[in-house]
Amino acid sequence: MLDHLYRRVTVVDGTGAAAYVADVGIRAGRIAVIDRTSGSARVMGAGRTGERARTEEDAHGLVLAPGFVDPHTHYDAQLFWDPYATPSLGHGVTTVVGGNCGFSLAPLHPGRPGDADYTRRMMSRVEGMSLAALEEGAPWTWSSFGDYLDALEGRIAVNAGFMAGHCALRRRVMGAEAVGTADPGAEGLRRMTVQLHEALDAGALGLSTTRSATHADGDGRPVASRWARPGELHALARAVGEHEGTQLEAIVDGCLDRFADEEIELLVDMTTAAGRPLNWNVLTIDAAVPDRVPRQLAASERARAAGGRIVALTMPVLAPMNMSLRTFCALNLLPGWGDVLTLPVPQRIDRLRDPAVRTELLRRARSEEAGVFRRLADFDRYVIGDTYAKENDGLSGRVVRDIAAERGMDPFACLVEICAADELRTVLWPMPTDNDDASWGLRRRTWNHEDVLLGGSDAGAHLDRMCGAPYPTRFLGDCLRGRKLVPLERAVRMLTDEPARLFGLRGRGRIAEGWWADLVLFDPERVDAGAATLVHDLPGDGPRLDARALGVVSVRVNGVETVRHDVVTGAVPGKVLRSGRDTETVGTGA
Repeated sequence: MLDHLYRRVTVVDGTGAAAYVADVGIRAGRIAVIDRTSGSARVMGAGRTGERARTEEDAHGLVLAPGFVDPHTHYDAQLFWDPYATPSLGHGVTTVVGGNCGFSLAPLHPGRPGDADYTRRMMSRVEGMSLAALEEGAPWTWSSFGDYLDALEGRIAVNAGFMAGHCALRRRVMGAEAVGTADPGAEGLRRMTVQLHEALDAGALGLSTTRSATHADGDGRPVASRWARPGELHALARAVGEHEGTQLEAIVDGCLDRFADEEIELLVDMTTAAGRPLNWNVLTIDAAVPDRVPRQLAASERARAAGGRIVALTMPVLAPMNMSLRTFCALNLLPGWGDVLTLPVPQRIDRLRDPAVRTELLRRARSEEAGVFRRLADFDRYVIGDTYAKENDGLSGRVVRDIAAERGMDPFACLVEICAADELRTVLWPMPTDNDDASWGLRRRTWNHEDVLLGGSDAGAHLDRMCGAPYPTRFLGDCLRGRKLVPLERAVRMLTDEPARLFGLRGRGRIAEGWWADLVLFDPERVDAGAATLVHDLPGDGPRLDARALGVVSVRVNGVETVRHDVVTGAVPGKVLRSGRDTETVGTGA
């Protein structure tokens, strides 16, 4: 007997092949039978497996696709208080990869309880996570990487795999000296390599690292991996290559705009040393910067020539992101802005009201050194979000350009005055500068590159600032009823089979008999994502941005329904994915 049967459903199987109508049956967590309709049955709207099922549904007119795979998340902590990985699960994401950007929550030194506090403060600063949620929502009972994975086993609704973060490995071996020390010494590197081997033996999917200047710890100092020399990264990458089903992930300064030659050399060295693919995040595509894509993909071309593979992650939608002059956000990453935006609020307001200070801030924000963050400097295009002062009544939802024109002010000066009235609590929504037809055309062409992969949501991080998790449904809605840049079958493959194949996920990413029943059932006439809204549902009542899924009828993970009409069922059938057991080795020639 089947556990569940979809009747007359339109199957988009993840391979890119044409959609077809079939009955699809599930048994013991896997797809047990796919009974395609014949030509005559298609006309009649029929199709039968001949087997009975405990439950079944007539899914005529609905689309059944493999569960979506998000290759770049930071759900490492959130899964402890939110096993459903919301909002990703509601948008059809059934598999997530965490431990990215050099940041994992394990290993921790069992004899140094202060390391957990350091990690929490670092994650709060560098990934925009609520410190209260980190402190109250996770148990922090682990020391080894295996302990961490075991703590999640049997209690999550999504499938989740995790990279071992370079920062955690360094801290475990070097303690506080991990920050500020470039050379761990021969013995330190040996012990770090041992820790990595232990993590990979326990099931870590690979190694992640960061050298990005945007990544600072809770004390404002460069995170541990930023101090490492290339030789250390080479040794760790080589260790990754000794384990089955592993990967590399790396972030360097050039990820934000254009790689420097030495950065390309480092990334190529890492992938060739490991004999494993390396992915990086995130390729920003903007027709106003036409040389960026060729420069970034030159790294992939050089890697293939050397026998490696470098894969760029890019988003197929423009994820909503807000700003604030009061709390840490992307504006702090503009050159020179952090010095002003970290002052006490009264002094900050005084500095921002100084015309000379504003002029210098704007100059640096629009300079070449600002890189991709230059787009944040178009303050006339900002939309005012939530306001708090009486004098700001009626400004929510309005564009700064229009308010400034009414007041006869410079747009940036106008924005500062609005925020000052709210004691800088005003929520600001920058309008994207790359939402033009030329940029979308460039994206469509770039997606065809063999080393470009959809992903980069950062789901689980920057919780009150951005909401990238709903990208699969928003992308599908755009493909079906919006710009229609790619057909549905291609879009589904980009969200499912392609990331699954990069990570070597065994039996996931396609609808095929014998494969795991990670499935999303949606209405093609309605599938989309709602607007991002601020909710307060974190441990400690912290805020985060959420977006509802539209048109998603059901999500199943390993055959068990986890979501029905955007409401979680309470089931937690997800698996902790472990390298080797749940992944197979993907070579650099893939």
